[in-house]
Amino acid sequence: MADTNELYGSDAYAPSEIAQRIESIGVNKARLRTLPLLMLGMLAGAFIGLGAMLFVLVKSDATLGFAASAIAGGLVFSLGLLLVVVAGAELFTGNNLLAMAWADGRISSFDVLRNWVLVCVANFVGAAGLAVLVFASGHTDLNGGAIGQQVVKIALAKQDLSPMQAFFRGVLCNVLVCMAVWMAMAGRSVVDKAVAVVPPIMAFVAAGFEHSIANMYFMPLAMLLQQFGPASLAATVPVTWSGMLGNLLPVIAGNLVGGSVLVGLTYYVIYGRKAKQDPA
Repeated sequence: MADTNELYGSDAYAPSEIAQRIESIGVNKARLRTLPLLMLGMLAGAFIGLGAMLFVLVKSDATLGFAASAIAGGLVFSLGLLLVVVAGAELFTGNNLLAMAWADGRISSFDVLRNWVLVCVANFVGAAGLAVLVFASGHTDLNGGAIGQQVVKIALAKQDLSPMQAFFRGVLCNVLVCMAVWMAMAGRSVVDKAVAVVPPIMAFVAAGFEHSIANMYFMPLAMLLQQFGPASLAATVPVTWSGMLGNLLPVIAGNLVGGSVLVGLTYYVIYGRKAKQDPA
């Protein structure tokens, strides 16, 4: 039987080929030396922070309606994953797909955990580092200080989520993020990858789901604004380190379940096991 791509004239990789590519790339990611891994992780954190910065710019415009603001904010936020996918970087949420190579026995549990821990820490350094640079630049003073106010509002809303809400929003977020990564792997050009990445990322942002690495930008920036920014922001309910940790722990757990289980292991069962059972 002819491949579906041949039938419909598409030059995109077929889903079974995507599964093989993601497994092979997962092996390479798991074996990457520590210094490049950390540096690429810091870049990814900064890239996601740049997307989050643009998201706040849109959300600070009070003239936009709720739906328009949510969709436009999601559209510009997709810059972050586009930079990760096209420019090259190591993002914790996308790397949850290493679960496929692990399930196939090509990398060990230690390899997976090493990658996830190092990349997550490096992502935090990159995202929080960008927050410091953005604060120092005075960017948050734009629009009459509305950008800074919006950052604090977003961070407080995240801090106020219950652990269950944060967890399930993290699950739903990373299902969409990993589907964006999965579909980007089908593309052969930058345009292909952009078309694949933008809709799922726009959807998760517009829906208000929780991305752990984006939160590593929002919450440190909010703390800087409350500590060293305008007096009006200092007078608001404080964003705290314990509040940030209370958000990040369930969100990271939810991201892991959404990306590694609901996407990675699901596709492994569909394509990986079939390939092993029927290698011909």
